[in-house]
Amino acid sequence: MNRNERTLIRGARILGGPPQDLLIDGSAVAAVGTGLAADGAAVVEAEGLVLLPGLVDLHTHLREPGREDSETVLTGTRAAAAGGFTAVHAMANTFPVADTAGVVEQVWRLGAESGYCDVQPVGAVTVGLEGKQLAELGAMHESAARVVVFSDDGKCVDDAVIMRRALEYVKAFDGVIAQHAQEPRLTEGAQMNEGVVSAELGLAGWPAVAEESIIARDVLLAAHVGSRVHVCHLSTAGSVELVRWAKSKGWQVTAEVTPHHLLLTDELVRSYDPVYKVNPPLRTREDVLALREALADGTIDCVATDHAPHPREDKDCEWGAAAMGMIGLETALSVVQHTMVDTGLLDWAAVADRMSFRPAAIGRLAGQGRPVAEGEPANLTLVDPAHRAVVEPAGFVSRSRNTPYRGIELPGRVVHTFLRGRATVRDGAPV
Repeated sequence: MNRNERTLIRGARILGGPPQDLLIDGSAVAAVGTGLAADGAAVVEAEGLVLLPGLVDLHTHLREPGREDSETVLTGTRAAAAGGFTAVHAMANTFPVADTAGVVEQVWRLGAESGYCDVQPVGAVTVGLEGKQLAELGAMHESAARVVVFSDDGKCVDDAVIMRRALEYVKAFDGVIAQHAQEPRLTEGAQMNEGVVSAELGLAGWPAVAEESIIARDVLLAAHVGSRVHVCHLSTAGSVELVRWAKSKGWQVTAEVTPHHLLLTDELVRSYDPVYKVNPPLRTREDVLALREALADGTIDCVATDHAPHPREDKDCEWGAAAMGMIGLETALSVVQHTMVDTGLLDWAAVADRMSFRPAAIGRLAGQGRPVAEGEPANLTLVDPAHRAVVEPAGFVSRSRNTPYRGIELPGRVVHTFLRGRATVRDGAPV
């Protein structure tokens, strides 16, 4: 669809409300109301569908450059669009690492060329993710990619002095440091959550305190410096309480939770199936319930997929040798519906807040995470909440298949996605 074409979406439930029509003219929403007419417009019949602003993911691994065998910017953004996303943040642990202006600009340009969703690169905090020397934070921010979020995700910035310097540096342009909270000395050789199950299976445990101790340190550093810190993939009940305490102080602290940490527990590791091997690890049922409640009350700001694709050989092996990570872009909204909407913890307006408005605000994304209203960019997702299907990864758009949801029935289906008025997904398939 070119910029002069118009689309009339008829009878959609905007944010889960009563049916309304919405007219897209070019790249923007032209009108919202009932009984709208538009001669010559393409018509999308949306009875029973929920209309949301395009979803925004703060935490996506697109793997390019360097690991195109598992994902590329093109395949990853196609998967994102299929999941209802119109913007993703591409993490820095690529090969080479996205620690210079040149690499982040390469990723940004590949995203623009793909055309399926906006790609905002995340810059590395330290050179080579080695935790020893600050990367070119200012140069990455001043580049065409305009990087605002920086993270060594996959590794923790465990040196307190380096972390303080990073927080001080990004304060000058209102940047944010997104921390992978993992004390390395407490997790050497860790294979799963430390607890009853790890003891029974004889697998080295990843204790909750390894996450919580870093969060405690970093919220104090952020308060001291007066800067912004974002906690990646929160996974424990104790972490929730630390973030809640920091927010009660008025400190600039935000946090995310993954769909898999809202649903899955360490009991699944009893199968020794490496598809359940992830960092941070799957935790206990008590942790899952605490995470759901924290997302519901706003302590946790947003859902982020931590989409981590791997080729088959990196997962189809014994547990100890398997790579950590799960894919999640195409199932994220379904898992959130299953764990949060269908349980009554969130309504669709709150889903829009946690999966679009807040992540866009944290990442300072202009034009994304905007209200569904006249004059706003037409970044939109239409989902069928009544649809139910068993997850079959053979039908995924992603290049990888390492999903933990194979064989599980989940609700919801993304039917259409629009990026600035242009259909990127139509009838459930990327255009």
